[in-house]
Amino acid sequence: MSRRCEICNKGLVFGIQYSHSHRKSNRTWAPNLKRVKALVDGTTKRIYVCTRCLRSGKVQRAL
Repeated sequence: MSRRCEICNKGLVFGIQYSHSHRKSNRTWAPNLKRVKALVDGTTKRIYVCTRCLRSGKVQRAL
C-alpha cells in the first residue's frame, strides 16, 4: 500500500522530532488513510482516501 491519498495526493512527510531535552530524531508523519468504495468514472473502485477528503465531500462513496 502506498501511503498516499488518491484524491489530493497527500503522502508521507519527513521531519525531525524534538524531545523535552531537545534531543533530535528523524521521523515520518503519515496521512490518515481509509480504504473506501467510491465511484470513479461511473464504476465502483476501492481506493485509499485521506479522511479530510472524505469529510469535505470530494469523494462520492458507493453503496
